[in-house]
Order: sequence, then structure tokens, then C-alpha cells
Amino acid sequence: MTASAAGPPPRPVRAAGPPPRPAPAAPLRIALIASARHPIRDPFAGGLEAHTWTLSKALRARGHKVTIFAGPGSDPALGVVEMPFRPPRISEAACRDTSMVAAHWLAEHHAYLQLMLDLSRTPARGDYDIVHNNSLHYLPVAMAAVLSVPVVTTLHTPPTPWLESAIQAPPLCPMWFSAVSDHTAAAWRHVVPTATVVRNGIDTERWHPGPGGDELVWSGRIVPEKGAHFAIEAARLAGRGLRLAGPVGDTEYFEACVRPRLGRTITYAGHLSQPELCELVGSSAAAVVSPCWDEPYGLVIAEALACGTPVCGFARGALPEIVTDDCARLVRPGDRTALAAAVEPTIALSRTAARRHAEAFCSMEVMTRSYERFYHSVSA
Repeated sequence: MTASAAGPPPRPVRAAGPPPRPAPAAPLRIALIASARHPIRDPFAGGLEAHTWTLSKALRARGHKVTIFAGPGSDPALGVVEMPFRPPRISEAACRDTSMVAAHWLAEHHAYLQLMLDLSRTPARGDYDIVHNNSLHYLPVAMAAVLSVPVVTTLHTPPTPWLESAIQAPPLCPMWFSAVSDHTAAAWRHVVPTATVVRNGIDTERWHPGPGGDELVWSGRIVPEKGAHFAIEAARLAGRGLRLAGPVGDTEYFEACVRPRLGRTITYAGHLSQPELCELVGSSAAAVVSPCWDEPYGLVIAEALACGTPVCGFARGALPEIVTDDCARLVRPGDRTALAAAVEPTIALSRTAARRHAEAFCSMEVMTRSYERFYHSVSA
């Protein structure tokens, strides 16, 4: 339940720890909990999976020992310990229960339950210095007390009932929290009074500058809240071609709101691998980011800027804190006319400035050092 003036006060949550200090020389042994449902593999199911892949590689490059617990089919190079995501066989009689939830929900529940039990047992409790819950599931939060090492959770989304209830379940939630933006930290403040902000970063070597081009680009999961239809309408009003790319997360939305608008100047490139997407974004005049929800971070922004491609989008969620006037133009949320009018001023921005901002603000190095300080502040 969301706390309000009329409701009960939020349960106490452990603070984010003392002020950060330089990381000691000794590497950390980190258990990184990822999605049980989606593999950590390129092409990625979404930004969370891409972020987990990048973070694990970066931590290892800095000498830490990282064990990733993730869904089947993940990148073999990561050495993932697969969580048993097995949809149960539910009898016909049980399916008649009106409280029946989706089979994938049950599979995720039991996968995370088994993982937390395994981590709580000897000798597993001596194998890690810290457990980082990078999933969206509630069980690693609800069961943090069964582990003998510090557990941290990154808040990647707006508040959800399952996570809020997991935080409030014990008298004192034995958990430290980070958030991917100031906006997201503020959204959770009613149940997480203090969250350390560690913004997502991308590998600026893999996301390299491109030459630009004449067409616009939109990338991301094709679901209603990402607003691909707004990008299409703005591109048409601006008289520019638009290339869309990303996994279709909502088939009904794609068929109703995207496919009918495709044609000679509006095209869909499909679900691309990271190198393919880098080439597409880098060869575009500007990236359109048109969320219909309060975007918690916006990884596609960091990717576009690293490619030297300036951003034109809605000033919603965390977007205003990620960009500057040197590399982006933001307009009122939902205003397709204003978005279209901002296209040409965006294209006129310096591609060099866009890349420079990505290196200084959105890089993998900046993110990883911030996580190291966070880890050491809670594991001392």
C-alpha cells in the first residue's frame, strides 16, 4: 500500500550507509541477482538486461569476482548460474481456482525462493561479500534477512505493490537501496527514505560515435508506455523519416498503433543486436524519446548520446536530469506538435557535445565506480 497522510507511516528502512570512501584494494565477491525470466543475452529483452550485462562485465574488469544468477539461455561468457525457471504443470482442478495467477508468475516466484534459500545455506553464506539484487522481484527484498551478508537492491522502476509490501513486511527492512535517478529515488521516498543514486551507464567503447544522417531513430521496447506512436507522429509532422527498433513487448499495441503507420518513410528495423543498434542510432540525425510514463532513467538516451546522436524528447520522469541543452531538446510530455517543432533544433546540436556528455555522465566507468563506493559503504 502506498503511504499517505491518512494511512499508516512507512516501515523503517536501513539507511544507505555512511558517506562513500575510496574502495580498498581487495576485490569484492559479488552475487548479482538478475531476471529469472529473461536471459542476459544480446539482443537484450530490455534495458534492465542490457544494464546487468554491462555492470557484470565492468565489475569483473575492475578485479571483482561476480557470480550472476539469471534466467536460462544467458550469455555463456558471463558464467551465469541459471535459476530454475520452470513453469509448473497446474492441474485442471487447480486452474478452476479464481485466484489462479499466470504460470510464469509462479515459475518466477519459485525460482527466486529457491535462490534465496540456497544463498542462505552453508557453504554459500561464505562465498560472497555482498548480494546485489538487480531484479524487479520482491522475494530478494522480503527474504534479505535470511542472508548473513549485506544485500542491496537497485530501484529500477516506479513503486510497485509487490516491492512496497516486501519492504514493509519486516519491522526493519534489512536492505540498502540505490536508485537509477534522482526522480526514481524521490518516487520511492515514502517507503525508502534514503536511496543512493547510482545512474545507469553504458560502455562508450561499444557505443561509439557515428556519422549521423538524415533520418530520425526511435529505439526501445515497443509497448504503450514507451510511446513509439508519438515518435511516428512527430516525425511525420517534422517531415523526417523515422526508423524504429526494439523488441515487440505488446503485440496488440504494435499491430494497432505501429504497424498501420509504417511505410516508405517510417520503417521498423526489428529487434537488433547491440552492434546493429549502435550502427542504426549512430547513422541517425537525432533520437526521439517519447515516453508516456515517468521514465525511471532512459538507457536509450545514454546510448544515443554515446553515438553522438542528440536527443529530442518529452520532459518526463528522469529525462531532464540526464541531458543538458548542449545535447538535447525536451518539450511538454504528450505534445506531439512541440516534439515535431523541436526536431530541427535538435539536429542542429553538436554531435561532439552529445558524445562528450555521454562520456562524462553516462559512462560505464562512472557507474561502476559509484557502485563500488556504494558496495564498500555497506559492507564495511
